[in-house]
Amino acid sequence: MSTTTLTPAPAGSAGTNPPTAQAQATGEGRIGLRANLRHIGALARRNLLQIKKDPESMFDVLLMPIIFTLLFVYVFGGSVGGSLGGDRQDYLNYLVPGLMAMMGMNIAMAVGTGVNDDFRKGVMDRFRTMPISRSSVLIAKIVVELGRMMVAIVILLAMGFALGMTLGTSVLGLLEAVALAAVFGAAIMWIFIVLGLSMKTAQSVQGMGMLVLMPLQFGSSIFAPPQTMPGWLQTFTDYNPLSNLADAVRGLMMGGPVAGSVWTTLAWAAGITLVMAPLAVSKFRKKA
Repeated sequence: MSTTTLTPAPAGSAGTNPPTAQAQATGEGRIGLRANLRHIGALARRNLLQIKKDPESMFDVLLMPIIFTLLFVYVFGGSVGGSLGGDRQDYLNYLVPGLMAMMGMNIAMAVGTGVNDDFRKGVMDRFRTMPISRSSVLIAKIVVELGRMMVAIVILLAMGFALGMTLGTSVLGLLEAVALAAVFGAAIMWIFIVLGLSMKTAQSVQGMGMLVLMPLQFGSSIFAPPQTMPGWLQTFTDYNPLSNLADAVRGLMMGGPVAGSVWTTLAWAAGITLVMAPLAVSKFRKKA
């Protein structure tokens, strides 16, 4: 007949304090603001190192502003500039603020494909086993993409000024325009994170993103004044948040009334963030 010796579990082990251990294991425990910021910083650094190892991932940010500016100014600038009552130079002043609004949308799509790719590689599964806030993983993605967006906007502005763009207001107005584009771009990124967490492959995220982006971008005041469009399309542009953003950025850089467009854009950004951010975190937590 054998005997069994029972050894008491050590204090603080999973057996004596299961809720705390489970919370640490799943990252659901209370995490302070300072720890959250530290986690976001570490994850953002990890994302930057990933870009450093794959410099080709910056090609879209470096080349897209140059290609789009040259393409639209020299292909459509003469005819659209004429419809504005001016010339190609007037169209350049009209186009560059609109392209600034567009940059945020295009770069936001990279967040969705990146999140989807990280899940496919198992990176996100590892993050979910660590005692960090779920939102810190997603916010770190947005922080890095905002940095990429700022690089694209700097190149876009440099290209615009090199081609002869003139600033109609002041440097402060320009900085306010950049800040507004960044705020709206960050909000849009939450939509693409939800797409990245909902779809099976990065290619499907990119395909769905293009289906959403193309009508929004071309059915807006980014490339041409809505007054030249059919009535039904003008109605669409009136409610298109990209039109509000483009008009606000244009007004802040070139002059004109901006209050209505700025507040409408900020309201759109706040509404999108309030709806999509909790949904993204919830999907990130539950994704199998």
